[in-house]
Amino acid sequence: MKKFAVVLCIFLMLGSFAFAQGSDEGGAKKSNLRVGMVTDAGTIDDKSFNQGTWEGILKASKDYALDVKYLKPAGTTEADYLKEIGNLVDAGYNFIVCPGFKFETALFEAQDKYPNVKFVILDGEPHSADYSEFRIEPNVVAVYYAEHESGFLAGLAAALQLKEGDFGFVGGMEIPAVQKFNWGFQQGVAFANENYGTKIVMKQENNLYQGSFDNISAGQQIAASMYDRGVDVIFAAAGGVGVGVINEAKNRASSGQKVWVIGVDVDQYPEGVLPSGKSIILTSAMKYLDRASYDMIVAELNGTFPAGEVLTFTAANEGVGIPTENPNLDKAVTDEVSKVSAMMTSGELKVRASGDGLFK
Repeated sequence: MKKFAVVLCIFLMLGSFAFAQGSDEGGAKKSNLRVGMVTDAGTIDDKSFNQGTWEGILKASKDYALDVKYLKPAGTTEADYLKEIGNLVDAGYNFIVCPGFKFETALFEAQDKYPNVKFVILDGEPHSADYSEFRIEPNVVAVYYAEHESGFLAGLAAALQLKEGDFGFVGGMEIPAVQKFNWGFQQGVAFANENYGTKIVMKQENNLYQGSFDNISAGQQIAASMYDRGVDVIFAAAGGVGVGVINEAKNRASSGQKVWVIGVDVDQYPEGVLPSGKSIILTSAMKYLDRASYDMIVAELNGTFPAGEVLTFTAANEGVGIPTENPNLDKAVTDEVSKVSAMMTSGELKVRASGDGLFK
């Protein structure tokens, strides 16, 4: 296991270098690889999971002259996903990225039906509908993220920046990936209170899951209620629901109220920009979705596709974190967060991937 972790770390470091540098041939490299993506709940420009994944695919397309395409299913059932996977395969796409845990059962079927197609699933791994069998074939790689670590860093950064106030959390569906964001966030706030003397309050009533990833109006209503209760910062790990939270914060900030949002998955700073040019996004708990999709494509091109593996992107292998630059965070804050992140990397600090002991 230790050997695998070292290999994974090296693999991701090499992939990160490729992601930053692009193709040595300036996009001239040709390949028979055709990359497809089926979107999860929401749209390709959801400012979150779908968009982040697609941006990595687009970068690979540019760097390696690849033909890429995405399809949006009519719904979010296994049958809906399988239909669009089949449509991509029929159109000649031989490398398909599936962003989200909802693809797990669809991919369980697709990996056998299309053995000559490579698949990447983010935030999950193939299993049967009744969870009785987990099986990943050599044409599949599954990618997980240490969301609790990026949630921790975002909570720490927000607490250090504001020093006191009420924080809240709005999740989409109550699934492990979203829960880990929440649990890590609470631990980050608690760490700041205990080690830096900040005075951040998180009340149970301001910690909830809406139940979906696409209900923008519900997100706005929930945010309105929280801000009315005196919440200063909302961490929204909720896809389209989070877009509603951002919209409410922007409306209030435009009227002079000082409220903040912590973004998720990607750097959502641009989505919070007001007419004044300032943004209501304090920071974002990032999963480098674009890097994962890009790195897996490059691995396939280089003949190093991690066939049949389950990978985890962490702070240690630069798979999660917060934006390195953000006008709303003081340099002293980002410097301190970097120090704590280094403690994670070294193993000195471990963030729990569970909610044990929280709100008690």
